[in-house]
Amino acid sequence: MIIFVGRSNVGKSTLIFRLTGKWVRRGKRPGVTRKPVEVSWRNRKVVDMPGFGFMSGLPKEKQEKIKDEIVHFIENNADEIDLAILVIDGKSVLEIIERWEKRGEIPIDVEFFQFLRELKIPTIVAVNKIDKVKNVQGTITRLAEKFGVPYSEINEIFVPISAKFGKNLDELRMLIEKKLREGRKPSEDFKDDVGNGLLDAVE
Repeated sequence: MIIFVGRSNVGKSTLIFRLTGKWVRRGKRPGVTRKPVEVSWRNRKVVDMPGFGFMSGLPKEKQEKIKDEIVHFIENNADEIDLAILVIDGKSVLEIIERWEKRGEIPIDVEFFQFLRELKIPTIVAVNKIDKVKNVQGTITRLAEKFGVPYSEINEIFVPISAKFGKNLDELRMLIEKKLREGRKPSEDFKDDVGNGLLDAVE
């Protein structure tokens, strides 16, 4: 199973279409899709997870419930997840991360990345919308610092892309294939509270 996760409106569904040729059902506005949506690709399940984070027009309680469901789905299916692709908006993500840091909180994008790593799920960070980013390499370097990824591992984790315009998708495909070939590291029993911090995080 390959899961696509990320904030609302970061381009997960468009990216899945670009990679698989299959559209996933989408809501008319961010936050409408509440349940994982599955498509089949190369004898694997590809799952588009509901977006997390701030969702305009949705009460805080519903935003929290969506995150709860995402975390529980991943925990309950961790052994079947071969790869997670965390999609972030390259144009706005640093601003959002720094806003959280100023409040003394761990940014949810960063915490979600760490959550996936703690579950031993191989993870790629697809930095989308780079057509709107002036200094792509500088942005990737700063993101690696925020995510706690060593410089030597940047190219194994971060891929700058534009799902809308199809930019750098070959690089992403190659990294996906590489991660799938390598497979998961021997899994360890994870604690029930691994995702607890995420359950309380609402922007």
